[in-house]
Amino acid sequence: MKGKQYRVTGNSYPRLVPPNKRRRRIVALVSTVLALGVISWGTVQLTDIFGGKGKQLAAGACPAPSASASGSARPAADSATPVPSAVPKPQQVTVNVYNATVKSGLAGRTAEELKKRGFKIGKVGNASAALDKKVKESARLIGGPSGNAAMLLLGTHIAGAKSAPDARKDASVDLVIGNGFTALRTPAQAEQALVAATKPAPKPSGRC
Repeated sequence: MKGKQYRVTGNSYPRLVPPNKRRRRIVALVSTVLALGVISWGTVQLTDIFGGKGKQLAAGACPAPSASASGSARPAADSATPVPSAVPKPQQVTVNVYNATVKSGLAGRTAEELKKRGFKIGKVGNASAALDKKVKESARLIGGPSGNAAMLLLGTHIAGAKSAPDARKDASVDLVIGNGFTALRTPAQAEQALVAATKPAPKPSGRC
C-alpha cells in the first residue's frame, strides 16, 4: 500500500524572519521604551517646576538672602561693635583716653575735644605696655558687654576705629589712640555716621 500524499492548501505559508530584521525590531522596541521613559521624566520635572516652585515665585516668595547680600551685619561706625537698639547720649558715656603712639600730648588733646562734645572723661594717659605702639588702626575701643552702645556712639567720632571686648562690668569705654589716628571727625560727620550705623535694615520688597 502506498503512503498517503499530502498537499498544502490555502494561501498562508509560514514565513521565517531573517536574523538582521529581528535584531532591528528588538533595537527599535528598546529605543521606543527609552524614549517614553525620557518623556515621562521630563514631564515630571516640568510639573514640579511650574506646579510647585513656579507658584512660590508667582506668590513673591524669594530665597532668604545671605548675610553678605542683605547687609544685615552692618558695621557700627567702622568697628565690629553690634548695633544696639538704643544709643546713649554723650553725657551718659565715660571715656578713658590712652595714647599708644609716639606723639606727645595726643591723649590730652583728644580727651579735651571729646569733653567739649559732651562725653564724660575718665582716665587720661599713655597706653599699657601690651598696647603701646602696637595699635595700627586709628583707634581701638575697648569695653564690656554693657558698653556696646557706648562704643558705637564713640566710634562714630573716629574714622577707622575698631572695637575689642573685655570682661569689665560697667559701661565705660577705653579709647586707645593708634598710629592711624589723625583727628576726630567733625560733629556733623559723626552725626552722619551715627545715622548710617543705626539705620534700620530695608524690608524685603517681595520681588526677587
